Amino acid sequence: MKILVVDDDKEIVELLSIYIQNEGYEVEKAYNGKEALIKIKTIKDIDLMVLDVMMPNMDGNQVVKEVRKELQLPILMLSAKTTDIDKIKGLVTGADDYVAKPFNPLEVMARIKSLLRRSNYATNAQELNKLEVGPLLIEKESHEVRTINGQFIQLTALEFGILYLLASNPNRVFSADEIFERVWQQESLVSAKTVMVHVSHLRDKIEEATGGEKVIQTVWGVGYKIGER
Repeated sequence: MKILVVDDDKEIVELLSIYIQNEGYEVEKAYNGKEALIKIKTIKDIDLMVLDVMMPNMDGNQVVKEVRKELQLPILMLSAKTTDIDKIKGLVTGADDYVAKPFNPLEVMARIKSLLRRSNYATNAQELNKLEVGPLLIEKESHEVRTINGQFIQLTALEFGILYLLASNPNRVFSADEIFERVWQQESLVSAKTVMVHVSHLRDKIEEATGGEKVIQTVWGVGYKIGER
C-alpha cells in the first residue's frame, strides 16, 4: 500500500517515512499543499494521506476540500493546533482522523493502520451489501450511497461507516461510544464530540441531496438511530 506524507517540515516527512517504510508500506512525499494535489492527481494508487494543517500557500484544510471533490481516500491530519475548534474544523472539512503535534511516531502508525483497516473493511465486506433506507440506496461492496432519484452522495469512509452501521440495524439506538468503537475500530476514549461532528456532516449531506429528509434520528441523552427500512 502507498502512503502520501505531506508537511512543510522536511524532518517530519523523513521521520514518518522511516516508520512507514519499516512497516512495509511505500511512501510518497510532498512539502506543500499544491505539491500534494499534484501527487494525488498523477499517482492514482495512493491509499492514505498524512497531511499537515499549517503550510504556506495552501493549508491542509484547503487540500482536504480539493481532494474530497473527487476522492474518498483516508486522510490523517497533523497539527500543532490542539483546540477542539481546530480539530472539529479538520473533521468537518473531510479528514478522517487528527493527531496533535508534537506526536509519537508509533501513535501515528497505529492511526494509519486503523484507517487502512477500516477502509479495506468497507471496501471488501460482502454481507448486507445493498440496503434501502427511506430515500437512500446504500451499496456496501461499492461503498456508494445514492438517492432513489439516482443522485450520488459523496461520503468519507467514516461517514459511510456510520450510515451503514445505523441502516443495517434499524431502530437500534447506538451511543456515541458504540459508534466510535464499531466504526473507528478503537477503544472509545473521548469520542462523543468526534462522533457528533461526523453525524452532523453526514446529516447535512443527506438532507442536501434529498431535499431535507431526516434519515438519522437523535435519541436525546442516548444516541442515534435510523427507523425501520
